[in-house]
Amino acid sequence: MTKPTGVMLMAYGGPNSLDEIEPYLLDVRGGRPIPAPFLAEIRHRYELIGGRSSILELTQAQARALQAALGDGFRVYVGMRHWRPYIKDAMAQVAADGIEKLVALVLAPHYSKMSVGAYHQRLQEARDQLAPNVQVAEITSWKTHPLFLDALAEKTRAALARFDGADVELIFSAHSLPERIQASGDPYPQELLDTVSALLPRIGRPVSHCFAFQSAGSTGEKWLGPEVGQVMTELAGQGKRNFLVQPVGFICDHVEILYDILIPWPLLPRARGRRGKKLTGRCAAATPPRTSPVTCSPLPASLGGGRGEGRTWRRAACSCDMHVETFSI
Repeated sequence: MTKPTGVMLMAYGGPNSLDEIEPYLLDVRGGRPIPAPFLAEIRHRYELIGGRSSILELTQAQARALQAALGDGFRVYVGMRHWRPYIKDAMAQVAADGIEKLVALVLAPHYSKMSVGAYHQRLQEARDQLAPNVQVAEITSWKTHPLFLDALAEKTRAALARFDGADVELIFSAHSLPERIQASGDPYPQELLDTVSALLPRIGRPVSHCFAFQSAGSTGEKWLGPEVGQVMTELAGQGKRNFLVQPVGFICDHVEILYDILIPWPLLPRARGRRGKKLTGRCAAATPPRTSPVTCSPLPASLGGGRGEGRTWRRAACSCDMHVETFSI
């Protein structure tokens, strides 16, 4: 009997409760002490988004969808880089199941040695320790996979329609990384632009657009920019009123979507001093239900990327004269 091929889906991980935030951050920081103000700030952010990360349940849902699509010839596993179940835990199960061939897929479309490369390194370390005979095939980038682009285009078109024909500034975003990656020729910035270039023709209409970074780390070094909030503020100063933010670097909700996008940006005009004007528009942040499958590997299968069709639009209102929509697939 032919043994199934394993598929390892890898994601960042996140705390499943407020009590797990501190040990989770210690894992992210490699055991370095956590300054009390930083811990309090991160805890506050998770309190605002429900007290937990949704990344595990969404990744597991994607794994179930992929398993159903692939069928009995494959077995899908989930491993997290910085929380349970860790990549090493998933590799232990791979070994216990007698898997001989494993496809390794990081649930991030764009390669960087610092990000995707780090996942594959963790996987190789776990393989060497727990399952040295397993053959691993790495998928390092899927930035322009046609079905990934189709899913982005579908959501972009739907969101643009919500502006009722008004002029819109479309801002594509992705997680920032330290600027030092550029010194080694890391492909990450260009991979992001490759996605945007391939996506624009699929939108089906001309739209003013730009690219910006989000979610930079709180370290002393410089991170890739410009930052989305900075870009929005500059465009607002030029009289721009309608903004559509499309994160192209994430495929499910987690703190970088639910907090970094949905909470600060709709409040930017008020926070940065644009006062005294009567409300003439609306400022909202929204993530739609994500029901379109996203195929993100050469395998003939799809990843289901949502929480279900019953999900409602999420809004945050503020007193300003801008209209902001943000969403992810």
